[in-house]
Amino acid sequence: MPPKPNIILVLTDDQGHGDLGCHGNPVLRTPHMDALHGVSFRLSNYHVGPTCAPTRAGLYTGHYHNSTGVWHTIGGRSLLRRDEWSLADALSGAGYATGLFGKWHLGDAYPYRPEDRGFQEVVTHGGGGVGNTPDYWGNAYRDDHYRRNGQWRPYEGYCTDVWFREGLGFIERHRAEPFFCCITTNAPHSPYIVDPEYAEPYIGRVEHRDRANFNGMIACIDENLGLLRRRLDEWGLAENTLLIFMTDNGTSGGATPGADGHILAGYNAGMRGIKGSEYEGGHRVPCFLHWPAGGMAEGRDIPQLTANVDLMPTLLDLCDVDPGAHTFDGRSLAPLLRGDAADWPDRIMVTDSQRVTRPIKWRKSATMTGRWRLVNGVELYDMPVDPGQRRDVAAEHPDVVARLREGYEAWWAVVSRQFDGTIPIPIGTVPGEVTLLNAHDWRNDPVECAWNQSLVREGLQANGYWEAEIAAAGRYRFELRRWPREEDRPMAEGIPGEVTPYNDLARGYGGGRALGLVRARLRVGDRVLEAEVPAGACDVAFEADLRLGETQVQTYLFDAEGAEWGAYYVYAWRLPG
Repeated sequence: MPPKPNIILVLTDDQGHGDLGCHGNPVLRTPHMDALHGVSFRLSNYHVGPTCAPTRAGLYTGHYHNSTGVWHTIGGRSLLRRDEWSLADALSGAGYATGLFGKWHLGDAYPYRPEDRGFQEVVTHGGGGVGNTPDYWGNAYRDDHYRRNGQWRPYEGYCTDVWFREGLGFIERHRAEPFFCCITTNAPHSPYIVDPEYAEPYIGRVEHRDRANFNGMIACIDENLGLLRRRLDEWGLAENTLLIFMTDNGTSGGATPGADGHILAGYNAGMRGIKGSEYEGGHRVPCFLHWPAGGMAEGRDIPQLTANVDLMPTLLDLCDVDPGAHTFDGRSLAPLLRGDAADWPDRIMVTDSQRVTRPIKWRKSATMTGRWRLVNGVELYDMPVDPGQRRDVAAEHPDVVARLREGYEAWWAVVSRQFDGTIPIPIGTVPGEVTLLNAHDWRNDPVECAWNQSLVREGLQANGYWEAEIAAAGRYRFELRRWPREEDRPMAEGIPGEVTPYNDLARGYGGGRALGLVRARLRVGDRVLEAEVPAGACDVAFEADLRLGETQVQTYLFDAEGAEWGAYYVYAWRLPG
């Protein structure tokens, strides 16, 4: 057996199965991804969540995402339950240096941050993408501020280049010991922003500029992947490094579906559906594994049904890390990787896209075996003969439908146990340490929140509460803001200029709407405090003596006519003494 491998996970955002040259894309050039494909074991029937945060929850825990509390990307349901044991927890406990560089999307406040979940070195943006509400104000893909182990600091360059540069620095520092390095790009997620040199080869060859930029973002990732592999060779690390390349859900910008999910323009490798869809194009993604010392140095397809929940048990198995009493919904793929598939079961697995306050049974679901897909509990597709999912054969195979529905019911019984549980953000764990509550994590129905900075600038009229936990009895201070501290602008004032929609961020943010706020209210559990907004004030602060325990925090900002908004940013802390 080779020594424990180093592990590098390159995880891209919203790049679908068809967004690679090696998967037949007729326009997009990805020479380095194609080269890795040629020397890797490829999980060719590999499935994830149809959206970002759910995929990450399943990947890092080995548990179905709904059971971890992560079934949305906003609204307080992208926070990974604090009792989950993560892949980074396991590997750091086994002596690995652990680092994450790029997108996390499983919580921005303690104890949900990557540095709280086993990652020793972290450089990341806030929320689910650059320019989301928890991100540093004004971040726009180039020369941004990113959070390094909890502290914001400036970085030069384009975001993708920063993530790979920081990842390579981590690898170089830890080359003499086992390491686990996650390079998790926010690209090619919208807004589609990239240097013109990467997009120009696609202008005039695809339907519109956004698609050219989307392809250019992937081309930039591809270039960095090539640099990563060259550095591994130069440092003598390539032989015993397990390099994994995968994406987090179906394409967002590479194809245009019709109302039924069938593709009208672009390329999607013959699949129906894109990001967010229960059809194959929403959740079947590439996953390449390359580890020369482990016998994975030549191209080979592994066609058995596999999923993101299999990665954690697989990596612990390959690294000889004992999970102890921890269990997984996935299973180790080590037998398949070693060529021992004789006793591999034809499992029933489920993925779904909820994006609601509380999961709804059968909603946007795919119940899968190696051969079959049961969509939303009613449509049945025979994938070997109908990979484009054009012919529903449920009426011809009622026995298959019944078996798959039974499998879904068993899955639902597991994942639904904690649907009504809370996932609170602690306040006051350390006296004086500030917790930022922001509108990205508002709880309300139907999940309406200012999740990106353009919506904050626009002044989205919405409100919600935060699930919170008062960590210790004492006196607390809450600072309510319409603008974040980095902007430090009077609450009643706007920013000159027209507001730019988030997906047009390449044009710059523009201005921000003046709301004319005159009054503020804070509710913490059954405590309600109210005050006027002083002229020129950048915040309204309240203090209250609070009891230990879980509670709800909600804010209200009013203009002179009584129109109501929630405070997009609340800074809260326990006062010393």
